[in-house]
Amino acid sequence: MLRLRSELLEFTRTFFRSRGFWEVETPILSRDVVVDAYLEPFVTRAQANTACAKADGTDELFLQTSPEFAMKRLLTCGASAIFQITRAFRRGEIGQRHNPEFTIVEWYHTGTTYHDQMDLVEELVGGFFERVQIVEQAATSKSPQKPPVRHEPLPRPFERLTYDTAFERAVGRPVIGLGAAELARLAKSLKVEAPPSLAADDVDGWLNLLLALVVEPVLAPKPALFLYDYPPGQAALAQIRPTIPAVAERFELYLAGIEICNGYQELTDADELRRRIAAQSALRRRDGNRPLPAQSRLLDAMDAGLPPCAGVALGFDRLLMSATGAASLADVLVFPFDRA
Repeated sequence: MLRLRSELLEFTRTFFRSRGFWEVETPILSRDVVVDAYLEPFVTRAQANTACAKADGTDELFLQTSPEFAMKRLLTCGASAIFQITRAFRRGEIGQRHNPEFTIVEWYHTGTTYHDQMDLVEELVGGFFERVQIVEQAATSKSPQKPPVRHEPLPRPFERLTYDTAFERAVGRPVIGLGAAELARLAKSLKVEAPPSLAADDVDGWLNLLLALVVEPVLAPKPALFLYDYPPGQAALAQIRPTIPAVAERFELYLAGIEICNGYQELTDADELRRRIAAQSALRRRDGNRPLPAQSRLLDAMDAGLPPCAGVALGFDRLLMSATGAASLADVLVFPFDRA
């Protein structure tokens, strides 16, 4: 697995470099952090009385849940096609498909669309699977006792479904634009039991419940599928297209039901980002979570102008897990969290 990871990291770097991307490095430890109601960063402190201290005298620093903020700052300075393979950290995320520390591949390209990035993801993931097979076949030929990895090649092109189309296939109707009461009735008709923590007026909570328990099981048999055009409440840092109903220009790739990556037509409006950060902070307070910084250097950079662009964050470990047929993320990590 060590050798396979090395081979696939090199494949990934070569893939991006051959397409004109620069590899960049950004801080893992920063006083800025992506503000998300459902992502919890690790927090540390700088040495007192250093330049790391903020204007208010606090010196909190965050291990990054994603390099997104820093990479977008580079785009505002003139970088046009950049990628990074780095470590990301998300507190409390541990399980069969999660590890609090993981390898993320993230990239941005100005002047492209999220549909362009779906094409690029398909090239990358298809080539990744092919490379795994080549390396495994070579290893098997040298060690006859080693059982070969057996899996079907990913069919191309990957299937693409809008969020609403996926719901239509699974539950018989589109759901974007429905209110919480309508979604609750739909869940009841499907015999989906809501957890006590789900608020009656939480539209996105009801949508996530139905997606996880009803729609994703329908998607699971698909070897490779893009789900795109999400509800506007789940835009994160994606643009919202003002159609009727409005949709977030966002996609995710599922491989046999496992989410591998998340891509956006990136939000470029700093004022809208401020509004979304405030909304996410309100959700965090509602759920009893600590507030995260409302201001960031990204907002300052976006005030100067973030060019139109699209970007993707991909879980390298999950992709390797899928390509090798591993049962758990721990099987493809050198030192999973319980042995770190």
